[in-house]
Amino acid sequence: MTTKIGVIGMGHVGSTVAHALIVEGVAQDYVLIDTNTAKVKADALDFEDAMANLDHFANITVNDYAALGDADIIVSALGNIDLQNNTSDDRFAEFPFTSKAAKSVAEQIKASGFNGVIVVISNPVDVITSIYQKYSGLAKAQVIGTGTLLDSARMKRAVGQRLNLNPKSVFGYNLGEHGNSQFTAWSQVRVKGQSIEQLASDLGLDLDELSHESIIGGHTVFRGKLYTNYGVASAAVALVKVVLSDAKVELPVSNYYEPLNTYLSYPAVVGRQGILEQAKLTLTDAEEEKLALSAKYIKEKFEGFQAQQN
Repeated sequence: MTTKIGVIGMGHVGSTVAHALIVEGVAQDYVLIDTNTAKVKADALDFEDAMANLDHFANITVNDYAALGDADIIVSALGNIDLQNNTSDDRFAEFPFTSKAAKSVAEQIKASGFNGVIVVISNPVDVITSIYQKYSGLAKAQVIGTGTLLDSARMKRAVGQRLNLNPKSVFGYNLGEHGNSQFTAWSQVRVKGQSIEQLASDLGLDLDELSHESIIGGHTVFRGKLYTNYGVASAAVALVKVVLSDAKVELPVSNYYEPLNTYLSYPAVVGRQGILEQAKLTLTDAEEEKLALSAKYIKEKFEGFQAQQN
């Protein structure tokens, strides 16, 4: 039985995702979709030219939504990165474009008969994930955003650098919006079996500074090259592989959080059917308040979009 993956939006991130998946041999069939027909056809030909030098072969279909009907997973990387070049460093700068595009794409995905898992990268990811779920008609568990999977990695990188450790030795999460209202849940962060809060006290670490560094990490990369791709593509590929392998791994991804009635990043166990169950964190009162404020912001944006559709 072959595996099929769709990638919608072949800009900097989408093409990086597709390249990584093809090189690793994650699937045998790919459907690449982009409104820029010349670009997506060129990418497909470029990938085909590469295959004689790769360890894996893949079949590639271009701009055919019907071909998504039997796909296992779809990655949404659509966006307009030029809109992100603004002084506010706000991921909602892309919202006027991505909200309309996501609604249209979700309706076409629904028409194809697709019944797999959608992984959303497109910004602002929590609201766009909400839109995909609403208009695709898929169960909430089947629609996941990369969310703070990347921001948590940035936090781990920042902590690891301060402590001269591999970031994989840092355990914990950034929660809430993949955006400016997110926060690091320091009560959940552990290093070498110890609470980071205790280590911070012993070593004089500034946790507010580290949290800020993780939140602005994407903006720093963007200002250097006017796009981001490797970090978020790696997060998306990791999530795709967890789903396809039914790995049942706990990840801080954007998923529907029933207590606050919205999509936001909160750790959940992910497998072949999407979200299998959510973790049950014991957050501090201050962290619960930050999570609620982040949820309120996401909900208001989604409800505003919904109101415009009526």
